[in-house]
Parts: sequence; structure tokens; C-alpha cells
Amino acid sequence: MAFDGITVAGLVHELKHTIEGGRISKIAQPEKDELLFTIKNYKDSYRLLVSASASLPLLYLTDANKPSPLTAPNFCMLLRKHIGNAKILEVSQPGLERIVELKLEHLDEMGDVCRKRLIVELMGKHSNIIFCREDGTILDSIKHISAQVSSVREVLPGRAYFIPQTTDKSDPLTITKEQFLEAVCGAPMPTAKALYSKLTGISPVMGEELCHLASIDGDLSANGLSEAEGVHLYHTFARTMEDIRAGAFTPNILYEGIDPEGSAELPDDPDRSSDQEGACRQEEGPLTDWSEGEPVEFAVLPLTCFEGKTYSARSFSSVSSMLQTYYASKNTITRIRQKSSDLRRIVQTALERNQKKYDLQEKQLKDTKKRERYKIYGELLNTYGYGIEEGAKEFTCLDYHTGTDVKIPLDPQMTARENAQRFFEKYNKLKRTYDALNGLIQDTKREIDHLESISAALDIALQEADLVQIREELMEYGYIKKRYFKGKKPKVTSKPFHYLSSDGFHIYVGKNNYQNEELTFKLATGNDWWFHAKGMPGSHVIVKAEGKELPDRVFEEAGALAAYYSKGRDSEKVEIDYIQKKSVKKVAGAAPGFVIYHTNYSLVATPSCRLKEVT
Repeated sequence: MAFDGITVAGLVHELKHTIEGGRISKIAQPEKDELLFTIKNYKDSYRLLVSASASLPLLYLTDANKPSPLTAPNFCMLLRKHIGNAKILEVSQPGLERIVELKLEHLDEMGDVCRKRLIVELMGKHSNIIFCREDGTILDSIKHISAQVSSVREVLPGRAYFIPQTTDKSDPLTITKEQFLEAVCGAPMPTAKALYSKLTGISPVMGEELCHLASIDGDLSANGLSEAEGVHLYHTFARTMEDIRAGAFTPNILYEGIDPEGSAELPDDPDRSSDQEGACRQEEGPLTDWSEGEPVEFAVLPLTCFEGKTYSARSFSSVSSMLQTYYASKNTITRIRQKSSDLRRIVQTALERNQKKYDLQEKQLKDTKKRERYKIYGELLNTYGYGIEEGAKEFTCLDYHTGTDVKIPLDPQMTARENAQRFFEKYNKLKRTYDALNGLIQDTKREIDHLESISAALDIALQEADLVQIREELMEYGYIKKRYFKGKKPKVTSKPFHYLSSDGFHIYVGKNNYQNEELTFKLATGNDWWFHAKGMPGSHVIVKAEGKELPDRVFEEAGALAAYYSKGRDSEKVEIDYIQKKSVKKVAGAAPGFVIYHTNYSLVATPSCRLKEVT
């Protein structure tokens, strides 16, 4: 979600209860467009991170410190000079704008009390941090905006600060019912779009949420709503604004591809059963205590428009912890994708090449199906060919294999025996092609399966260490050139995922083919249980039975993990094969992690990862 006005309102509400009344004890500028304030308020100390980055504008409280440059930038030096020990009188937000203003009080060189304003604008590429006098005169800013850059407003020392009104939007906190019905419900555009286009600080997601709360389709035109629907939408909107004024915020993050209370159905084993539980769990706690997918949205109000979908909502005690967790998760996922981009490109190129080869081989194999017909033509010509007239272009005779008449095309320049010989030659050529293609197609299919398993391993890699074994496997099978290290080879520190089931059983999940191989044939013993998504690339999941009978819930949880760590992660349901490890056999000469088994149980699981990871 964008850093919208409602999120800023939640953040301002939090800052009022933490840093308001405190004193700035330290100011640092670790990045070109980023400031880090240390604020002491009574016995508590806080760090306030403020970023005016065009790609990622931020403002939140954090526990993390950042190294500062040896020489402080000019803007940082100016702030230290004026507000190095200033008291924060007030933290405010004008309307529902994406702006946070800190009113500061300090003593000048003469010992007189002065007041200043530090204004943080969180507006995407237009974000800025502006330092002003009490009357609004700009002293300096972290980004200078001249008239050549913006015709709307200059941000330069000596200029007067004002909030640019570039769009005709109303303040949601002060708009009346009549104004709302006229501005929003009279707009010739989808209702959800009308909400965020006509009202300040409303994001597209919140526009959809307001429509969902009012039971209105957000894609319907706003000016097509009935009077009753328009009034109901306004009352829904007004209740939300009341929650914002009252500070009733519930910071939460939605994670993709997880059904936290997901269950597994076991249709093939009548002795087992499963319970269908709720669709969403609210959870608090540090990031390390939670196994999540990719974060897709954050909000300071509940997002009910995502109900019924495979998303997990995790709630937080503060807006700052929500933002810190969200952007840390996003940064981790973005960084690992950048690190693995070269491997993904190699795998995808090889996969596309082999898929094209496989399609061509399948087409050639299909063409060989006519070989038996040529053999029959040759045999029939040898049997009945004595009656064919010279120069005939076709010959009809009884096929003694089927008891029906068959029409045989002939080359009029050849005799019956020569035509028969021609058909036998075609048959032998196609037969040789068929025999050769069968082996080639199997080899190509095995290579495709291997590459898809590597692609699946790249999808679940969370750290740079997880890529080491994947790179080694690609080198071993010739997809990338082997490296000869002068010193020590990169140490393999990546380990399989290790979870603890609700009933205390240890569950292990392989992150790549080498780990799958190790789990199945080294860690697991004969009576341990083995799980894998049916007919698709995925991780081997091992449940250590330790000589005990597993409860049904363990099968469900292990099946959910096998579904989640497979190519079917985004599906609603995935079929899972499970069997005791003693029935799983290694395929001779196959790539690591490839196994065979002949009898197994099956269950249908919802992809989820709701267990606590053991560290």
C-alpha cells in the first residue's frame, strides 16, 4: 500500500504518545535524503527515521542505528546548529495530507526562546524534509526545488512554505454529507476511484475497503449509485473518519499465499479427518517468530476486502513496528531476487530451450505413428501386387488384419514390388526414429523436471546462503561454468527449514535438491513420514515420528507445508502424496532429490506455513 494519509494519521497518533514533549539529543544524516533523530522523553529514548527517498519515503520509530558519514552534510549541520537540543512541542498532520509537522522550541545564541518547524512531506517522488521558521519561511530543505524543476512551488531558503494544491480534493476529516454526495457520488468514474480521486489521503486500497464495508461494488460508476447507496457509503466513510479522529488504529500486514488456519483434507484415508478452521489469524510478535510469505499490503485499519482469499493478517502494537517489519521483509525479498537474478535467467533460458526441444520431439514422435501403416501397405502389395496394372496410381485390396478394404497410394513409375520396398524403407526409417525419440524425450523430460525443481528452489530462497547449493548444482550439471577457487570454497551455511508441529513433532523442509536428498536418505529413518506435492516440483517434507503414531493434525500441518513449498503455492488446494520413508527409493542415475514410490496415501492441503520455525 502507498504511504497514504490514513497511515500518516496513525503514525502521528503514535508519535504524539512517544516523542511529543521530548528533546532531540542527536541528529544524523546516514544517507543523502535520510535523517535519524535520537529523542529522549523522560526515561525513554527513541530513534526516529525520516527518509525523503523518491522511491521509498519513510517515517517511523526504529531500534536500529545506522553509521553516519565522517563529515556531516550541510543540512544535517544546520539542523544540529538550530535544533540540536530542541524540545518537540507538537507533532501534527494538516488535514489528512501525507505530511508530518514537528513544532520545535530551542534557545538561540543569545539564550532567547525560538520556535522552528520541521516538515516531512511523504509524497513519493516529491517527498522532502523542509526546515522552517515559525512564520513558515524556509531556512533549508534536504532537496532544493527551483522554478525550473517545479512551476507549482519553489522549495528554497527564504521562500514561504505552503502546501501545494495541485488537485481538487476535499479534506475527508471536514467534508460534510452534502459535499461528499456531490463530490464523490456525483463523479463519473468507478466508486472506489472516486473516493481516492476526490478525497485527500485516501489510497486505492482504502477506496476499495470503504466500498466493501458499504457492500458496494467499487467498479460501479459513482454517479450511478442510488440515493440510499450514496448515503450508506457516506455513513460508512464517516464512521471510518471517526475511528481516525479517535485514534482507533489497528496496524496490520497482509501476507500473500498463506491461509494461517489452513487445513488439509485426507480423502484417501478414511481413518483420518480434518477440521476446517477460520480464514485469518491475527498475531503479534517479532518477525523471527513468524513464518510468512511475501507481504502485499499494510494498513492501520483492518482490510476486510481481502476476506475469503488466501492471505494472512498479522497485527502489530505500533505503526512503526508494522512499517519496519513490512519494509524489512520487502527489502529482504527484493535483495534476494536481485542476487538470484542471474541464476533465474540461466535456469529460465535452459528451461525454455528444453521445452522447445521437447515440443519438437513430441511432434516428430507423433509423425512416426504412421509407420505401421507403411508396413501393412508393403505386406499387402507383396501379397496382392501381381494384379496391379502398369502405371496405376492407387490399388484397393482387402486388409486381412482388419477385414476391411484399404486404398494404397502408388508411384506409377514403379512396379508393385518396388512400391512395396519403398513402403518398407519408410517403415524402417520411422521405426528407427521412434526408438531414438523415445529415449531422447525421456531425457529431455527429466532435464525439464530437474530445471523446474531448481526454479522452485529459487522461489523459496530467503537468504544469499540459500543460493550457494543451487549454484553448485547448476555447475555440477553444466548449466554454468565451474569455478576454481584459489582459496576456500564458499561455505554452505544454508540448512533445511525446521518446524515444530502443534503436537511437538519435528518437521524438516528441504530448500533445494541437495537438501531434499539429504533429508530423505540421511536424516529420515524407515518409519518417519515423507510428504511431497503430487506431480509438481516442490520440497521434500520429513516428519520425525520417533517411533510414535502421528496425530491427524501433524499430517495436516506437514501436508500444508509440502503444498506451500511447491509450485502450487498460489493454488487454493494442492494434492499431496505421503508415505513412510522406507517406501521411498532413489532413482539410479537421477538428479539429486528425485525419488520413486509405488504405494502411497494422498491428502488435499491448503498451502500454508503457520508453524513456528525452530532456530
